[in-house]
Amino acid sequence: MNFKMILMAMMTAFFVLSGSAYASDKIDLNTASAVQLQELKGIGEKTAAAIVAYREAHGAFKSVDDLTHVKGIGEKKLSKIEDGIEVSDADEHHDKKDKHHDD
Repeated sequence: MNFKMILMAMMTAFFVLSGSAYASDKIDLNTASAVQLQELKGIGEKTAAAIVAYREAHGAFKSVDDLTHVKGIGEKKLSKIEDGIEVSDADEHHDKKDKHHDD
């Protein structure tokens, strides 16, 4: 193998591995604290608290789009933050919560 091929293989491996690291950096709307939610650009203390309060009152978010039901978050704000958020399986989150309460 020549040097160029080795270098290309190393660079490809780096980008593949770093891509998977970034994929896990999303904030889960169903598990994030208000402090974690404030890491999102445009989400301040009041909006983060509203997200947590909505989740506690209505249960787990089923999709990222459900975030628009929270006061202070419209389509425009959602479009700015949607790349940084995700929603874990609502049923899985509910099962974990039930197990925690049973302990």
